[in-house]
Amino acid sequence: MQSPSEILKTYFGYDSFRGKQEEIIRRLTEQKQNALVLMPTGGGKSICYQIPALMFEGGTIVISPLIALMQDQVDALRKRNIRAAFINSTVSASDREKRLAQFVRGDLKLLYVTPERFRKAEFTQEIKKADISLLAVDEAHCISEWGHDFRPDYSRIAEFRELLGNPLTIALTATATPDVKTDIIKKLGLSSDLVRIYEEGIERPNLRLEALDVFDEKETFREIKRVLTDYQGSGIIYFALIKKLEEFSEKLRAAGFPHSVYHGKLEPHQRKRVQREFLSGSQKVILATNAFGMGIDKPDIRFVIHAEVPSSLESYYQEIGRAGRDGLPSLCLLLYNSEDLYTQMQFVQWANPDAEFYHRMYELILAKPGEVNSLGYEFVMEQMSHKNRFDFRVDTVLGMFDRYGVTAGSLEERNLEVVSELPPELDDEEYLKEKLLRDNKKLLAVVNYFKQGKCRRTSVSEYFGFGTKKNCGNCDICTEIAEKDGTPWRHDN
Repeated sequence: MQSPSEILKTYFGYDSFRGKQEEIIRRLTEQKQNALVLMPTGGGKSICYQIPALMFEGGTIVISPLIALMQDQVDALRKRNIRAAFINSTVSASDREKRLAQFVRGDLKLLYVTPERFRKAEFTQEIKKADISLLAVDEAHCISEWGHDFRPDYSRIAEFRELLGNPLTIALTATATPDVKTDIIKKLGLSSDLVRIYEEGIERPNLRLEALDVFDEKETFREIKRVLTDYQGSGIIYFALIKKLEEFSEKLRAAGFPHSVYHGKLEPHQRKRVQREFLSGSQKVILATNAFGMGIDKPDIRFVIHAEVPSSLESYYQEIGRAGRDGLPSLCLLLYNSEDLYTQMQFVQWANPDAEFYHRMYELILAKPGEVNSLGYEFVMEQMSHKNRFDFRVDTVLGMFDRYGVTAGSLEERNLEVVSELPPELDDEEYLKEKLLRDNKKLLAVVNYFKQGKCRRTSVSEYFGFGTKKNCGNCDICTEIAEKDGTPWRHDN
């Protein structure tokens, strides 16, 4: 059998591991012990389970919520002559059956699936027949109700593990607070004394972290133009609101700055085209909502600008992690306008409907399925929100109903129907109030990050429970301190 280093060289073309990759791989392959890996975006998490997958006799199942990412990863593995496939909602029924049969026979080493796949009886009946050596849970923060991207199907992964015979497990994420780390281990059905936590913190010294107070949109626009002028490479500019994104897009085009736009209201083929152009380098700059970026593996992104205040430090950290993956200097700039907080506070409210709203929506779909499907979204909005187009609670409830398996089908396909009762979580007012409070605290952490006046990396490090770090020397606060003291900073101080 080849060693991890030999496999790394043979299949991936690298001469040496980064960070704690080799230690994690040997824990799995030699000690046969579970692991939780917290590694920055672009830090090489996938290698930590892909190499063990090639060393184990049985197959490896990778659970991922990101359909686009799993396709990209499988394509990359196949180019390296590694037998891999994915099963998700984009795959035809016949191809799903074929790929599942190949994995059960042992013809595939890795099978990528979404957690929702385990709802399907035909899938669970067959997957139990497979010889599974390793379960990899990607984006593991989705398992926790305390995380910023909770997905109910992820919280059932302990059931899935039991169904699969409780295989050796590795969970991976870029962002997890201490509460989320504890919750991940618990929700995976693991014993905490048998899980080793590997943390690489926020050690991306090439990323320059800056935050700037802007009074209005004129100042925001001026700062964006400054960065576009000073940084000639690729970059992402994040917006919270599609309306504001489109307004800034018009202004930038008028000012002679070419770019693309990406948001959830674009048609799927448009989003794919924009993503493809950005990855290829034919379009350097992209204006996007947080719908863009998951699975983007572009090494030469020179800047990431947040033109509006993000909803949490988790999402902020994940988004700036897309910059500078090639190790070269890159700018991460947060433009802080206090008025943006009102927008984010509204988002928090819309993302946290009360139990009464969930009940009304449930009863509407149950009592009037014909009208709901024939008249569509406008009818539902009129019944629930009196056509207040700025109230997105309906979108939240539809999404949660789908995630919890309360409904099947969709309004778009005109086949939405109730198939299950409301889960306790959506019927518990105290639980929903606690979630609302948690989300508001996440937003407050962003405010503190801007206002505390301490090293930016130290702020993020403390938030994620990595402890207090020495000043990084590569953020606006450290520069300010150095200028006051008359001491030149070096990154290795």
